[in-house]
Amino acid sequence: AIETAGPVHIDPATTSETWSFVLDSWSQRSMQGPSNTFAAARPGGALARAAPSALMAKNVSRSSAQGPGRSPASGMMRLKQRLRASGASESAGKRLANQASTPGSGRVYAAGQELSSEATPSSINRHAAAVTAPSSNDNGMGVYGESLMQEDILKNWKDRFGDEPRKGSDVLVQCLEREGVDTLFAYPGGASLEIHQALTRSETIRNILCRHEQGEIFAAEGYAKVTGKVGVCIATSGPGATNLVTGLADALLDSVPLVAITGQVPRKLIGTDGFQETPIVEVTRQITKHNYLVMNVEDIPRIMKEAFYLARSGRPGPVLVDIPKDVQQTLCLPNWDDPVNLKGYMSRLPKPAKLDELEAVVEAVKQSKRPMLYVGGGCVDAYPELAEFVEKTKIPVVQTLMGLGAFSEQDPLALQMLGMHGTVAANYAVHEADLLLAIGVRFDDRVTGKLEEFAARARIVHIDIDPAEIHKNKHANIAICSDSRSALRGMNQLLDANPLEKSAFAEWFSEVDGVRKEHPDAYPTRDDVIMPQQAIQVLYEETNGEAIVSTGVGQHQMWAAQYYKFSKPRNWVTSGGLGSMGFGLPSALGAAAAFDGRDGRPKKTVVDIDGDGSFMMNCQELATVAVENLETKCFILNNQHLGMVVQWEDRFYKANRAHTYLGKSEAEWHVSKEEKDIFPDFVKLAEACGVPARRVMHPDELRGAIREMLDTPGPYLLDIMVPHIQHVLPMIPGGGSFKDIITTGDGEDEY
Repeated sequence: AIETAGPVHIDPATTSETWSFVLDSWSQRSMQGPSNTFAAARPGGALARAAPSALMAKNVSRSSAQGPGRSPASGMMRLKQRLRASGASESAGKRLANQASTPGSGRVYAAGQELSSEATPSSINRHAAAVTAPSSNDNGMGVYGESLMQEDILKNWKDRFGDEPRKGSDVLVQCLEREGVDTLFAYPGGASLEIHQALTRSETIRNILCRHEQGEIFAAEGYAKVTGKVGVCIATSGPGATNLVTGLADALLDSVPLVAITGQVPRKLIGTDGFQETPIVEVTRQITKHNYLVMNVEDIPRIMKEAFYLARSGRPGPVLVDIPKDVQQTLCLPNWDDPVNLKGYMSRLPKPAKLDELEAVVEAVKQSKRPMLYVGGGCVDAYPELAEFVEKTKIPVVQTLMGLGAFSEQDPLALQMLGMHGTVAANYAVHEADLLLAIGVRFDDRVTGKLEEFAARARIVHIDIDPAEIHKNKHANIAICSDSRSALRGMNQLLDANPLEKSAFAEWFSEVDGVRKEHPDAYPTRDDVIMPQQAIQVLYEETNGEAIVSTGVGQHQMWAAQYYKFSKPRNWVTSGGLGSMGFGLPSALGAAAAFDGRDGRPKKTVVDIDGDGSFMMNCQELATVAVENLETKCFILNNQHLGMVVQWEDRFYKANRAHTYLGKSEAEWHVSKEEKDIFPDFVKLAEACGVPARRVMHPDELRGAIREMLDTPGPYLLDIMVPHIQHVLPMIPGGGSFKDIITTGDGEDEY
């Protein structure tokens, strides 16, 4: 029998049901129907959008699920009966039933039930169709290394409740323990209070209390990006849950493994516009890889296993689990052996690349004269295999913003970043290549510019774990849907058996190296002000290139990508696809929590290279790093402006300033040169939070100040004043091509 604990009233019929609902977000975005109402998403998950041929309202009872041959009408009757038994409001039930029976609107199905046999890979979400072979990064903490440690975790795990019933919140926390979670980021509220109480009963999980839910999800992303493990964050219902939205979208676009847990109002209040009730499953439908509404406490162990598996498998991404407060308070005896039921998802996972497929790639390499490797974030955990492949072929390498560190930038064959703010040599090489090996990339618009002119002379080989990316933006002559690591291993085997001439591409490399020497990264030097590029160069020298670097979004982000050379994977933490300002400090906080040197964890220097505009968006996390005493160094390039927007104003809007100045209205520091006119005063802000801080304004002060920052234990803020007229160069204007590349000029010029 199921019992309840705490001040909550539950219909026994609800808790005796053996069903929970899952939001099926495995639908192509091009096939989305009109937005569903909150009531349609509650109670019990949401209506999933899928290919029209697969849309059918399904009975929500797992024991009597309607099969493909069952009558939709009979299924709807049982659906309505279940809704009444759950205590849902009549109006909510009607809206759900009506939407479920409307062609093209979606469907409801039980957790673990397979998709219709009519659903095809083209009708599922872009993230739901890939898996890779077990692997780990060079830190031994990779995504798949994590799963390999699972058996050891479970062997050593002990149930502190024995065979006694416990609350759903305790079951949830124990699930996190069984997944190997030792650090998470959670902010309490009324609907998640039970979870926080349960966390205090865990001896192995620590919570980092960020000062804003957006800060906590960015911190979870930072933690995941540097470790390869699944990041975990928890928020309450309503505004707490909606504050996670930007982070979920960010994690989706950057393929970050993340599990976000939200509290929800009690089941009887769902659909009634209760206090702090928001339809977070519905709100996050298109910005999560998958999400769940847990309607039965007994489903928590299975759902959490599925959530972590979905987050880390295939193309990683965020999974949201929404748990009503009364479910958290319900007592139960958990079944830890309840198996995951993801047959539909797993049946579509790509297999490792076949040798006959890879033979075509190797043959294309041998026939080419000017091959190029274009690698992205999908190669971060294929670092050793990629280095081996480059060693065997001597093919030059360009990297995306997300791929920095996947191949050492110290290697002579590394031409560094390509794209809008990539090097001249990188963009030239891709433009002139006759073969482009695109591995773990998605042909993003900031890389390609004008698509029809990107690599127009080249045959294209596209290897990616996500089938939805193949041919999406750029047609591939050879397309392989596979994990990059297994593909590179296979090609290395083929090259071992039939090696290339070591000098096969020597003439081609000499050509691109000549372009690199002719157009090196360069910036004007001055002895009266600190140039932002100079500041990053000195930081790189003082850290020996070994720091973990996070960034906000803007000019400072691009300069960090250009002037801090990464030789290892997972040392670079940035918001790429979404471009979320305010990402730098909280993500650095998450990275520092992973490498704080405590409880057997290694210790690494973490530096947030940030801009003043981006930093202000989550500056409240200074309080978090101070209280937690995390080794988070805030390295602010302060130009008193939204620098990247100013650059576009200079270039394309005749330098007309449209709300891009962030300083005082009555006095501008760049004009007065008076320190009192710098606004806001980041040094005082840091000191208010108990964080040591310093400001530098002259080049002679720079190196000593950076050394002081690095040598000071705990957090530190260094405010570096830089001119606002500097532009990030090179630059290919949006929608342009290599022939449009800009290499000179700044805000003092007229355009």
